[in-house]
Amino acid sequence: MRIAQVSPLIESVPPASYGGTERVVAYLTDALVQLGHEVTLFASGDSGTSAALVPVCPRSLRLDAGCVDYLAWHVLLIERVAAAAAQFDVIHFHLAHIHLPLVRRLSTPAVTTAHGRLDLPELVPLFAEFSDSPLVSISDAQRAPLPKANWIATIPHGLPPAQFAPRLEPGEYLAFLGRISPEKRVDRAIAIATALGWPLKVAAKVDRVDAAYFAAEIEPLLDNPLVEFVGEIGEADKCAFLGNARALLFPIDWPEPFGLVMIEALACGTPVVAFRGGSVEEIVEPGRTGFIVDTLDEAIAATRRVETLDRRVCRETFERRFTARRMAEDHVALYTRVMRARAAHAAA
Repeated sequence: MRIAQVSPLIESVPPASYGGTERVVAYLTDALVQLGHEVTLFASGDSGTSAALVPVCPRSLRLDAGCVDYLAWHVLLIERVAAAAAQFDVIHFHLAHIHLPLVRRLSTPAVTTAHGRLDLPELVPLFAEFSDSPLVSISDAQRAPLPKANWIATIPHGLPPAQFAPRLEPGEYLAFLGRISPEKRVDRAIAIATALGWPLKVAAKVDRVDAAYFAAEIEPLLDNPLVEFVGEIGEADKCAFLGNARALLFPIDWPEPFGLVMIEALACGTPVVAFRGGSVEEIVEPGRTGFIVDTLDEAIAATRRVETLDRRVCRETFERRFTARRMAEDHVALYTRVMRARAAHAAA
């Protein structure tokens, strides 16, 4: 099968450090190649992939200090995909919605994975207009704000097992990994650790849009002997960071579309204590791979119990549900279905 993967250009594929969508694109692309498919990746020029790379811009836009207009590069990306569309059996977009007018006009079958939050009022009329565009969700919960959109599958993310070695003995600290933003609620993680008297390591990126929030609300909380602010970490450091933790704290306060860090923790054998919201109930198995809580008091009590959980079960659950190969096989089945539907429609 000749497959095009179309990635955002904000980060490289995979990202040099933080980046969820581009990391998933990297894992999916490489797993499809391993399954024997002919894959072309449209991405930034500093990407590393086993597929054929079409470099649309020289480097990831977030790391390009000279880039002022991200949109200009993405318009160019869409034109490059349109020009090459006839070369592919199916095109898989990971671009949110900027490409939807093109999808409507392509003769090549195309699908779009929604990677981000969908609870935005502007998206309701947009997806009502593009109700003919096939969409893939990364969790069933992600669909809730747009129940009438053209959802054709839910395919959870997956990771390459060899990249995450499990650690079967619990470490000494709690871990928070992600972004510093109001919806990620690192303040809750600090409160949990403080109540328990346990160390907390915070490996987190601070985007420019969240800089003022970080300075006003979070930075004062870091003046705490139990809290170590590690900053943004890369893929090479993630396994040790998560594997050596007692538990991952996932104290979100928003409808999380997926939460890649939860399955990264499970791959390392590390249980997850998560606040209920979005995809959490589709990933964490209470009493087996972690705990799901609704209040800070519940979170403190649950975190105190994490060492009663079997870290082998966390890893086994990852291997059963969240591998990159499973993700790729699910997508191949989806691509086949979409291609057959397009052929049947053309014949009719």
